[in-house]
Amino acid sequence: MEVLASRILLRPSDPRRTQSFYRDTLGLAIYREFGPPDSPGLVFFLGQGLLEVFGQSSGDTGEVLQLAFQVRDVDAEHERLLAAGVKVTRPPRQEPWGLIEMWIEDPDGVRIVLIEVPADHPLRRDQRPAANSKMSTTDESNA
Repeated sequence: MEVLASRILLRPSDPRRTQSFYRDTLGLAIYREFGPPDSPGLVFFLGQGLLEVFGQSSGDTGEVLQLAFQVRDVDAEHERLLAAGVKVTRPPRQEPWGLIEMWIEDPDGVRIVLIEVPADHPLRRDQRPAANSKMSTTDESNA
């Protein structure tokens, strides 16, 4: 499997308290904020990795700590992992937020989500405004 990006998913029992701990107490820089304004998820920089704190768990080990791997082709991984006998807990499907996700479990029950970012998804586009640095053909010929 070629992993393009990864992150640790943390589903704490008290999301606001846990987000405050990582943001304010540890001082981790925020990579992005997402989700509903009244209970947003935060993704923090962790050196070469990312930590996403979002949602709430009941405290079960399989809910509190999860892994996320971005891959090129979730459907191809689905076929390959099924053939290898991996427990697929949810086959690939496109989520309302536009990502294609599939869930599996490792031998100890740790949940892993495989994510494909479709070509037309906003994560694939540069969100910065375009610069007005075009030269006219007249300017180019005089250069």
